[in-house]
Amino acid sequence: MSCRIFTSVDPDRCNGCGLCVEICPSDTLSMVDGKAVVTGKRSLSCGQCAAVCPVGAITVTSLEPTPHVFETFQGKADWLPWGKYDVAELARLMASRRSCRRYTDQPVAREILRDLVRIGVTAPSGTNSKRWRFTLVSSRRDVVVFGERIADFYRRLNRISEMTWLRHALKWCGKTELDVYHRHYHDRVADVLAEWRLSARDRLFHGAPAAIIVSCCPGASCPAEDALLATQNILLGAHALGLGTCLIGFAVEAVKRDARIKRLLDMPKEETVYSVIALGYPAIKYHALPGRKTPFVREPVLEVQDGSA
Repeated sequence: MSCRIFTSVDPDRCNGCGLCVEICPSDTLSMVDGKAVVTGKRSLSCGQCAAVCPVGAITVTSLEPTPHVFETFQGKADWLPWGKYDVAELARLMASRRSCRRYTDQPVAREILRDLVRIGVTAPSGTNSKRWRFTLVSSRRDVVVFGERIADFYRRLNRISEMTWLRHALKWCGKTELDVYHRHYHDRVADVLAEWRLSARDRLFHGAPAAIIVSCCPGASCPAEDALLATQNILLGAHALGLGTCLIGFAVEAVKRDARIKRLLDMPKEETVYSVIALGYPAIKYHALPGRKTPFVREPVLEVQDGSA
């Protein structure tokens, strides 16, 4: 939680309704002589007070004032009330999003990538820390360079995992990761690397002309959750904008473990990568919604213990 307060109240516009005080999660505001006043010592800079104020008396200067402004489409500035969206269309959008592994050669404009980031950051963030970072790989050439560095990482990893004595020694120390990688991934990765070298077939990014890397820098209260919530927003926004997407888990692991790839991306070493999203215009069309595995749902009946409220 931030100690610095960026909230201000215009006393001439404040009508004394007190809604901002009621909604503030960190007691930043209080009612004094019938007006809202900044009296607290901490603030989340979440903007809830400004959003709820019916007369526009509150400003949070740490927040950009136009979150509805995009470069490639016209956003709307008014808040959408609860229950006023077509839930069937929302569910359809979510169910229609598929991992895309076939793309056309059409490039993705940088303006679209930037708009996807703006869609991404509408996601919630633990304690409103918003420590996420977005790295845009905006051309097919750059995706290929990125992919080659990832391939180098897995070439080295495959060679290391082929050292039987090393795998056994690490297992004896309780570190089974290298052995698990060798048993489950070595051969598959070797095949992919061979195809990349011999025929330039891209089984990592599947020919995508762009990518977005989502990471977090230190200081977030729940960085993984923040990054993955923003990632889901980007996936849905991309589908709505006509783009296919695919999460590339092998790329995430490579960037996490190889400092040279971070340097290639101009990414500080203290940042942690949580998702790599391949993007492009899909070269395939679906005709039906896919089935999903039946979810496991638990509905416990909780017993009230003696003395509990």
